[in-house]
Amino acid sequence: MTEPGSVVYVIDDDAAVRASLESLLKSVGQDVRTFASTKTFVLADPPVASACLVLDVRLPGQSGIEFQRELALAGAGLPIVFISGHGDIPMSVAAMKAGAVEFLTKPFRHQDLLDAVHRALEIDRVRRATAAELQALEERFDALTQREREIMGMVAAGRLNKQIAADLQLSEITVKVHRGHLMRKMNAGTLPDLVRMWDRLSAPT
Repeated sequence: MTEPGSVVYVIDDDAAVRASLESLLKSVGQDVRTFASTKTFVLADPPVASACLVLDVRLPGQSGIEFQRELALAGAGLPIVFISGHGDIPMSVAAMKAGAVEFLTKPFRHQDLLDAVHRALEIDRVRRATAAELQALEERFDALTQREREIMGMVAAGRLNKQIAADLQLSEITVKVHRGHLMRKMNAGTLPDLVRMWDRLSAPT
């Protein structure tokens, strides 16, 4: 279930619970970091590989649900597996609606936790891969000239070379040259590839 370099962060104020979860996760080869509070977790170095958070709902001071909200506001995409000593249905519904991967009530089956952690790590792996792809795409787009960006948008909108030439008061040959350059710089093998790239670059974040 483990992915090389992945980390599972555990936040629980009960030392015995932290030790138990650390032992369980390490038994399947998982790197684990444990914390007694959200404050100590925030001070830790951010993960550089796939990661997830196993978070107790009821913590002294800031609750797990409040911390989930804080992470969301900060734009942190860390997937969360909640654990709770109380079968609080409204709280579990709220946590899941806010994006939690799972909400497990103690005592839970070890396999249920391992399965939830596996799903959470896979979610973060996909999120990181998608973000890396988008960053690479943005870097290629930034390398285009202003004219090439303009023509890329028009090509993606379905405009023909002769229409673009008329709109920009350029010769059709010049448009073809710009189009060839931008296709090469964007690593777009086909027109549909270029359109998909434009759609990704234009999508709201």
